[in-house]
Amino acid sequence: MSQDSQASGLGPQASRLKGRVIYEGSASGQVLKCDVPVGFLGHLEPETGIYKERGHPLDGVSIKDRVLVFPKGKGSTVGSYILYGLKKAGNAPAAMVMAECDTIVAVGALISEIPTVDRVDLSVIENEHMVRVEGGSVVVERLPPA
Repeated sequence: MSQDSQASGLGPQASRLKGRVIYEGSASGQVLKCDVPVGFLGHLEPETGIYKERGHPLDGVSIKDRVLVFPKGKGSTVGSYILYGLKKAGNAPAAMVMAECDTIVAVGALISEIPTVDRVDLSVIENEHMVRVEGGSVVVERLPPA
């Protein structure tokens, strides 16, 4: 993973991170960041896109159209099909950015055609950022204060 901003022609409010492509594509959206692993089976409802796990930082939050930023997945292999169900229902994340992609999330990204990148330094990305995923690049743009 590498980071670059001024040298790449990006403005002072943007950074470009490099990672490994899990599923190539282009997508953008507001960040939904979680610093703990994310489970799919039993925690994400395809019909709503709402994450439900008592005590989890994402409990009660919709992942729909957000760039989901998390360290890694957890749980059952059926989680791949939960991602697919989210995509079919129109409630999937726009993209996923991770520190380490496991096979469950990788298969889910592939069958759901969700742009996904791992081996990214997540400490640079925060919830108030907009992110654009383009192949192995993750462009992080800081939103102006409200």
